[in-house]
Order: sequence, then C-alpha cells, then structure tokens
Amino acid sequence: MASGLVVVVPVLVILIVLNWLYSRVADLPIVDTLPPYYGVPVALVVFAMLVLSVGYLMRTTVGRLFETGLDSAMNRVPLIRVLYNASKLAVETALTGTEDLQKPVRLETWPGIHMTAFKTGQQTADGDEVLFMPTAPNITTGFVIEVSPDRIEETGESVEEALTRILSAGFAEDERAIDIAVEDVDDVSTAGGDSTD
Repeated sequence: MASGLVVVVPVLVILIVLNWLYSRVADLPIVDTLPPYYGVPVALVVFAMLVLSVGYLMRTTVGRLFETGLDSAMNRVPLIRVLYNASKLAVETALTGTEDLQKPVRLETWPGIHMTAFKTGQQTADGDEVLFMPTAPNITTGFVIEVSPDRIEETGESVEEALTRILSAGFAEDERAIDIAVEDVDDVSTAGGDSTD
C-alpha cells in the first residue's frame, strides 16, 4: 500500500494542479472569445511566446538594467517586497535544479550525530567551507553554514542519491549500503569458516 501511494500520490497532485491551471486559463475573458477547444492552447502558446521574449530580453544589457530597476522598485514597497522576493526565490529554486549543489558531505553536528549537507563551492574569508544543509523532506528550505574543512567528511554519493534520501525522509532504499552490508556479512562468514578449519 505504501509503495503504491508513493507512486500514485505525486501523479495525482500533478494532475490536480494541471487541471486547476487549465480551468483558470479557460476562465480568462480573452479565452472566452475564441472558439471552443482553441482558447486554452492559443493562450498557452501566447504565454510561452511572452515568456521566451522576456527571457531573451533578460540576456541583453537592457534586460539586465530593467531587471535591476524592477528589483529596486519592488524592494521599496513593504508588503510587495516580501511577495516579490518569495515568489522569485521559489521560481529560481524550482528551475535551477541541483546543478548548483556540489558534492554531498557528512557533518557531525553533535557527538555521534551526522547530517547530510552539500558543498556550494564558496568559501569564507577565513577559509571555512560554505555548506547548504537542506531539511527533510522539503529541500527548498535549510541552513547555510560555515564549517572548517577538517570537520567535513566526503560521502562518495552523487547529488541525486543524497537528495533522494533527504526527500524520502530517510526511507529511500540505499542499494550501495545494502551491498556493503552484504559484503561485511560475507567477510564475517568467511573469517568464521577459516577459524573453524
């Protein structure tokens, strides 16, 4: 049952969100004037063209100046500033993916307790490594910490493996750990057989 829910629930959530977006686009006054079944596709194509045009403009000097001016203007209005920055950060987090995260590392935060963090590739002026330690299961929140390099332990995992473990709140199957455990059991059995002989 749990394995089925892990697969079905995310798909249902995506379908519900897509259905909600489709109904909102279909209810727009401009879309109502178009023939049935043509309104939503035309609206989506126009929206995609608008986004691509703005994105192309942002790659130019004029676009960067416009973005700087827009950020400055939005940050002067108290309530709008919070909404603007939060939505911008959410979109950047959703679109950047995991490319900015580098090697996953293990950090001993308290004696005997290890936590997973990611190198950001940045260092402080005094030589400490800047790490991002995400929370589970929501990896878009977490802590930015500065740690001495000698306290960081390499895990040998890929970014995807570490993120999968965090997103699943530790319930993801770690095949590498299972393989290591099986090898340890085999070594113990072999050692036991030798001592018996």
